[in-house]
Amino acid sequence: MTTAEAFAGGAAQPRGYRPIGDYALIGDCHSAALVASDGSIDWATLHRFDADPVFCRMLDAGRGGFWSLHPRDAWTSSRAYLPGTNILRTVFSTASGEVAVTDFMPVGRQLDAGVNDYVRLNAPAWIVRRVECLSGVVEMETAYRPSRAFAREGVSLAAECGVVDAGAEMPRLFAELDYKLEHDLATAAWTMTAGACRDLVLAGNTIAGQAPADRVAEFLAATCAFWTEWIGYCRYRGPFETEVRRSALTLKLLTYAPTGAIVAAPTTSLPEGIGGERNWDYRYCWVRDSSFALYALAVLGYSGEAGCFHEFLLGVISRSLPEVRPLYGIDGALDLTETTLDHLEGYAASSPVRQGNGAYLQRQIDGYGQILDLALMYQALGGKLDRQYRRLLEAVANFIAAHWSEPDQGIWEMRGPPRHHVHGKLMCWVGLDRAARLLGDHWKAAARAIADDIRVCGVSADDGALQQAYDGGTDAAVLLAPMLGFASPPGTLEATIARVRRTLGRGEFIGRYVGEDGLEGEEGAFLVCSSWLIDAELAAGRIDTARSMIEKLVGCANDVGLYAEEVVPDDGRMLGNFPQALTHLGLIGNVINLQLAQRQGADRLTGSYADRAHAAVSATFGWRGVLSGMLASRRFARIFSSRRSKLAWP
Repeated sequence: MTTAEAFAGGAAQPRGYRPIGDYALIGDCHSAALVASDGSIDWATLHRFDADPVFCRMLDAGRGGFWSLHPRDAWTSSRAYLPGTNILRTVFSTASGEVAVTDFMPVGRQLDAGVNDYVRLNAPAWIVRRVECLSGVVEMETAYRPSRAFAREGVSLAAECGVVDAGAEMPRLFAELDYKLEHDLATAAWTMTAGACRDLVLAGNTIAGQAPADRVAEFLAATCAFWTEWIGYCRYRGPFETEVRRSALTLKLLTYAPTGAIVAAPTTSLPEGIGGERNWDYRYCWVRDSSFALYALAVLGYSGEAGCFHEFLLGVISRSLPEVRPLYGIDGALDLTETTLDHLEGYAASSPVRQGNGAYLQRQIDGYGQILDLALMYQALGGKLDRQYRRLLEAVANFIAAHWSEPDQGIWEMRGPPRHHVHGKLMCWVGLDRAARLLGDHWKAAARAIADDIRVCGVSADDGALQQAYDGGTDAAVLLAPMLGFASPPGTLEATIARVRRTLGRGEFIGRYVGEDGLEGEEGAFLVCSSWLIDAELAAGRIDTARSMIEKLVGCANDVGLYAEEVVPDDGRMLGNFPQALTHLGLIGNVINLQLAQRQGADRLTGSYADRAHAAVSATFGWRGVLSGMLASRRFARIFSSRRSKLAWP
């Protein structure tokens, strides 16, 4: 039996690889790291999400870098985020005592940040590991092996005065330990007694004359204040509040603060199917996610993040016209050339490992409609459309009008021949429908023409359901039709739900589609498709069914509340890049829509994201948004943010 077969069948865990769901995320809104329950950091980038990783053992157990930290003797562990934060605390229990490891990446507001400003941030590009002995005596050990250029180039380590140096343009490890060096590996062991505390700091940046350990307490306090203050502005109150808040904290972690871009995930090439080739680089910003992201951020009350993300998208799109790319670099880069890293075996022998994403050159017509949908929501929540913005929207609408009748690669970035995808046609209708509402009635006729075409060519003659494409097939993406405000023929929603359940159902989960897509191998069940089915059930008026499905979706999180892109239907093991922004966005949307349906009826859900967002919060931007946020979050007394959440750097 191969490694891939053993893992797929649940018979064995691949040697050297932790389950994807075993990891917790820490980060500083610039980059991120994944920490396993055994105390090993097996993936991390510094400075920016799309940088070459300093640790990449998740992609090659033999040669990838890592940073382990745990007791020498047999131990058990438990972990959780500190309440209201993205600071991870893992407690290791041994026969002789207990230690707690607190892992975080320092982040805080800039010193001149204004009232309620949590988007202009300082981050020194550090990973901090604070070890505290809670009781007894515990022997600890650590191993450190950094990666350079995705472990393509060798690293030579030098240690002096408690500092491990890996050479030029590499971070340095600071800890008062007696390291033993062997080629690219540094190891150390020490004894801790009750009450003792030791800090280990991997520093991407340092200040001459300042020892990083001297600022750990300061940075920990500022980082804790930053996260707790930020989540305190969350407007949502209701069912699944704990899960919504954790998803909001995760989305903030996945935001690249310098531009406001949100990455789909902080990792690359974690497989959608063990042993297969469906391994992609997700460290970029997808236009596909834009309406979901703005809806979630706005409804939760995060006007700063929503505004920055919105401005980022407008800026990059104006630079790529007439094309709206499916995805962009987090700094606005247009060239995301895809290469394969053949020297890495891939997670659990799932190759190739990819850097970059070739889908950036695909024609995905749905992205154009997303931009106009985004603009309508922005306006409905109090944003202003200036002349420049309207010119951009006119250009996008003109492109839709000229090209909507052409085939494309679809929302799932299929690498086969283009087809007339129904979801793409739906989003073209969305684009011109929103253009009519924003720019003038002259777009109404074109929108009607697209709608008529969908009703004629996109509905199956066999069962009356929306198809994947005009030539047939089944696709979970068409479940979005009622949430887009599209008026399907009578009975179409029910038929579509039944067809998706019948054809794409995989136990309690839903697949994306069936059929040829130009790739080898299989994939797991796509969690956001379950979210779309939940919304469709809500739109159909089956509120109890939807709530039960949300409860099952909530149960798919790992022990610290994080979701992957996909799961193995048989046992719920996680697949794909991790954690996945779109899954967290889907859950937030489900919960907000459930609350809307319960309070105002299922009919309130059909329409645009703008309609639902306005119904949920009335306003996000401007003074109306500030007042609405104070009322919803019940923070009447606090108008000014705390100085404690500011982080002094350099």
